[in-house]
This record gives sequence, C-alpha cells and structure tokens, in this order.
Amino acid sequence: MIRILSGPKKAFLLVGAFLFIVQRSFGQVPPAFNPQTMETVLYGAAYYPEYMPYERLDKDVQLMQQAGISVVRVGESSWGLWEPEDGRFEYAWMDRVVDRLQKAGIKVIMGTPTYSIPAWMYKEHPEIAITRFGGQMITFGYRQNTDLLNPTYRFYCERVIRKIAEHYKDNSAVIGFQIDNETSSGGAANHDVQAGFVEYLQHKFKTVDELNKVWGLNYWGQRLNDWTEIPPQEGIINPGWKLEWERYSQWITTDFLAWQAAIVNQYKRPDQFVTHDLAGPPRAEVNESDIAKSLDIVAANPYHGTQDEFDGETSSLAGDYTRSLKHANYLVTETNAESIGWDSKDQYPPYDGQLRLDVYTHVSSGANMVEYWHWHSIHYGQETYWKGVLGHDLEPGRAYEEVSRTAHELRRIGQQIVDYKRTNQVAILYSDDSYYGIEFMRFSARVNYRTILQQMYRVLYRNNVGVDFVFPESRNFSDYKVILVPPLYVASDAVLKNLVDYVRGGGHVVMAFKSGFTNEYNTVRWTIMPGILREAAGFHYQEFSNLRQPLALKGDPFRAGSENKVSDWAEMLNLDSAEGVAYYDHPFFGRYPAITRNRFGNGSLTYEGTVLTDALQEKVLLEVFQRAAVTGPDQTLPPNVRTKHGVNRNGRTIHYYLNYSSDARTFSYPYGSGTNLLTQAAVTHSQQITVKPWDLVLVEEK
Repeated sequence: MIRILSGPKKAFLLVGAFLFIVQRSFGQVPPAFNPQTMETVLYGAAYYPEYMPYERLDKDVQLMQQAGISVVRVGESSWGLWEPEDGRFEYAWMDRVVDRLQKAGIKVIMGTPTYSIPAWMYKEHPEIAITRFGGQMITFGYRQNTDLLNPTYRFYCERVIRKIAEHYKDNSAVIGFQIDNETSSGGAANHDVQAGFVEYLQHKFKTVDELNKVWGLNYWGQRLNDWTEIPPQEGIINPGWKLEWERYSQWITTDFLAWQAAIVNQYKRPDQFVTHDLAGPPRAEVNESDIAKSLDIVAANPYHGTQDEFDGETSSLAGDYTRSLKHANYLVTETNAESIGWDSKDQYPPYDGQLRLDVYTHVSSGANMVEYWHWHSIHYGQETYWKGVLGHDLEPGRAYEEVSRTAHELRRIGQQIVDYKRTNQVAILYSDDSYYGIEFMRFSARVNYRTILQQMYRVLYRNNVGVDFVFPESRNFSDYKVILVPPLYVASDAVLKNLVDYVRGGGHVVMAFKSGFTNEYNTVRWTIMPGILREAAGFHYQEFSNLRQPLALKGDPFRAGSENKVSDWAEMLNLDSAEGVAYYDHPFFGRYPAITRNRFGNGSLTYEGTVLTDALQEKVLLEVFQRAAVTGPDQTLPPNVRTKHGVNRNGRTIHYYLNYSSDARTFSYPYGSGTNLLTQAAVTHSQQITVKPWDLVLVEEK
C-alpha cells in the first residue's frame, strides 16, 4: 500500500511498497545510452572551482587543455551554491565554468547535488537527517546524512534535480548526468524508515502468518498476530529478520536512484546518459546489480594502494565487477590522483608510471573513461590530504606531467581501445545475502565471506585468468566453463538447482563450505546437507566443527609445502559418489575429506569443506582450470606481469601486458603478430618482449 503524507511544502508519496514503487519510478524508459557512441577513451578529473582559494578558472582550463584532459565532472557537491536559499536558484556560477570548458573542447558530466544538503535546509528541517539505531544522529557537517525516504528531503531533491536537468539538457558540452554520489541508506532507522519496512514486509510476505513461518517466530514466543505488532528493528537478533532489513536498506538506495534517474530521463537528450558512481564495488550495503538497471552506464570509484602496494588487483576487481553489472563497458568517476586520506597518516604518492599504469588497468578491464578525484588539492575541510592532479600549490608537478603524458597518449590511441570487449571463461558467483548471513552467524574472527571471495579472485588475477561476476538471479551460467562459489550460505532452491543443472550440462564448479545451508530467508534447511546440491556434490554431512588450530592435509596432495594447511571450520563430509581428494591429518577428523570432487553429468563439482591457505587455494583452483582447459601461455608469464585480452570495436584482438613491479620483465609473446600501439613497433609471434618497470605493452593483432 502507499501512504500519502502531508509535507511542509507539498503532499508527497512516501515510498513503501517494494516492486510497485520501483516500477513506477522507472516510468517510460527512453532508449539506453549506447557506449559504442563514444569516440575515444575519456580522461579527466572532478573539478570544483568553487573550492579554489582565488579566481583561476581560465588558468585551470588552460592547464587542462595543455594536459589533454577531455572530460570533467562538476556540480555534485555544491547544493548550497545551486540553491543558496529556499527556492532561489543560481546558475551563473556554473554556467561560466561549463561555457569555458565547452570553448576548450572539454566534455562535462553534471552531478545532481543531493548527497550534501545546504545549511538552510538542515536548519529548517533537521528531521531529514539520518537517525541510526541507538539514537545516533548524523548531523550537519557530514555528507550523505539524509533519510532517503523522507518526503521533505525528496521534495527538495526533485526540485533541484529538475532545475539543473532543465537548465543543462540542451547544453552540448554536457554529455551526461551523474545522479547523487556513492549513495547508500547510511544506516537510517528514522521513524518513516521503520514504517516503510512494515509496508515492505506486507508487500513481500502478504500475511503475518507467512512472516511467522519463514522467520520461525514461535521461537521465544515472538509470534506476531497483525502488522501493527511489528516492533522497531533495533535489538532484533533473528537472522531472517535482520537479513530482510538489510535487503530493505539496499532497496531504499535502489529506489532513490531509480527515482532520480526517472526525473533526469524526462529531460536528457538521447545522446546524454545517466550514471551513478558506486563506491569501491562490490559493497554489500547496496544492491549494485539492481541499481544498474536504472542507469544507462555504470560508474565506479575504486581507490587502491600505491608505491609497493600497487599491484592492480583492487582496480581490476572493481572493474571486473562493475563491467559484469550490465555486461557492458563502464566509467571510472574517481580514483587516486596522488596520495589520499582523511588525515596525513597514509600519504604515499604513487611512483613514477603508476598513475599511467592504473589508467590502462581500468581500460583493460573495460573502462571507457577514467577520472581522478580530483583536479586540484583542497586547502580546507576533511579531505585536505586527499590530493588532486595539482598539489596544494596549484602548480603543475610530477602528477600533472604524468597525467599529461597519458592524456596525449590516449588521444592518439583511444579510438583503437575504446569499447573494448572481454570474453571470459570463468565467473565468480557473488551474493550479498550470503555475506550478511555469515556476518549474523560468524564462524571465525578472521575469515568471512569477503576474505574467501578476495582469496578466490586473487588466484584468478595473479594467474592471469580472466573473470566475470554472476549473481544469484543470473541465468547465464552456461556462458562459462568454470564458476567459483564463495560460501553461498543464503540461497533459494532455484539458485541451487541452477548450479546443479550447470554442472550436469558440463560446467565445472568450485564451491566453498557452508554453501546451501540456509534458504533465501536465512532459515536453515531441514534436510541432510548439502540438500539440493547433494546429487551434484556427491557427499552428505550432518556435523561440522570449528578448528581450534590449523590442520595439515595428509600427504600434501596439492604439493603446497609449508602452506599445506586448513583452518577455522571443518564439515564432516561423508562420500556418496564423490572422490576425496584431500583428507585432514588428524586422529579424529582424518576420516573425513577436506576437499572433494564429484563428476556429475558432463561436469564436475569440487567442494572445499574448510578454509584453505592462499597457496593451497591457488593449487586447487589451478588444477580445476587445467581440467576445464582454461589455462595456457598466460599462466607462464613472469612474476608481477598481468595480462588481459579482448576485442576492440574494429574486431581486432587486443593484448595488454602490465608490469606491476620496479623491475623490467621479459617474456615470449605467444599470440598473433601485430603492433604495439604505444610505440607503433611491430610484434611477432614468439618475439621476446621486455616490459619496463611500472609500464605496459599493448598489442593489437593484425
């Protein structure tokens, strides 16, 4: 149901019903932005002339032109300038910026400023600020401090969004709109959020009896008789209840962004896009897969380690995940320009070459744009030490020179690498629900869903095995030879059956412990484990145990040496048709296999009933990859050299070789003859190639 509330300005529909309102938010969706229309890889930075200590717009734009900057993002952080007082809108301050950028041939992405409210709004309506459990208020001075469901806040948001979209929809410099910024519900537990949760439950579960059933509310006498008895969420410890609250919190963000996108879509031109910048994905607080449905193109803000900690893994993980959300190219709207931090404890500026190498890390993952946060360093505020392309002196320095080199290089070769498409044979099945399900019932102080996910990804990345991400609702499992499954603790019967069918049809699964243990409501299944997976897995179990200390595996079956160890958790697996490929070296647990493999139909399922060391995980996965025929010459490259492959829009195969080390690396080039786009030198099959420190070789086959 929908409740109509009276607000201080207008009556506003409070978002409460789940699918109904989401569908209304989308409205009539115009033709989607087509990434193939991009002429080249865009390269630039967020730009805030309003933060400058003195007037220097002309100088900044001149420096951008000289550097070869092609795009900037503006406007998303300055609602107080757009609307200095209630109902009075100012555009001149931004018009001069956009006009000057347009004259310089620099494209503009315009942000909606809804993530940081002006002081007058907080003074007039303090109730729009977030109140978290325990009564903690996120007061003025913070960003992202608003209740996204609050009708007063939404009234003001809609008004400013419409004003900005109307004003810039016909400006040819503006190529797209970024809605909000790194949005999440922020842990909001305001009264309207709690009331909305009850409506959400009514829509999803229909009856209180169904809620009692799926959450087992007879336990501790918590049974509900009608919807009015649902208590505030604070203090609830029922795992199913908590999981549904997290889903609802995700949905609040999804709906808010879909609502914003629907407004902008009423104004934007067919050649303008709507995007949103996800904060360092994957991030369980938001459902990025659902958010992507309302966007023309997805953007991400991946930050990473620098100096000796820069290995490209963090950037690549964010890129592979973001690309998978729409199976399309994506944008990087923020990443490191220089040293970063909310204080000065972690000031590690990148080594020479690392800024440029990170750009190609993103482009080789499928990015069509890379922007820095930000153009200039700030002299006040919380992010004083989150430095930009220009340092605090606002003069060109080492970072500017490297950005300039990279920009001019992209202007030369960008048309040959934009809209580059990757086709991978391996995927990781990602589940926010399983992350939360395990967090609610932790089995270890040091191991969780994310650590296993990152461990599996790290093996793929460091062994140059390309990867996509799939999601529980995905139906494209058969596109891959191998699917890796971090602990799929929360899963519906349909998801598990999909995996069983995938194996039967010839796919290879590597699955971690705890998978399939609870259903989609985070309720433990009342069958012998692993339930629906049993036929494909080839084993069953009834018991499990924490491990007080690491255990070795008998005989070191994977030749992991000193890393031949498992820890934290052991499922006592009993074999049906599976083969026990590794057993615990222990007087009691030794009767149970730690790792099994079952041939089922035309495929196989390898199961890890325990926590593996990184080295052991690498051995296990590489063996599966070899069995599935997804390995080759890429796995023989020198240390710290990463390679990615794809096809450009001219149909030519592109090979990236990126060296994340301070030493030169040499290898024999194993693919078809072509040209190194960076040097225009010819490259032939079996030629010895040397990649300089923090550099790359980029080959386009003939």
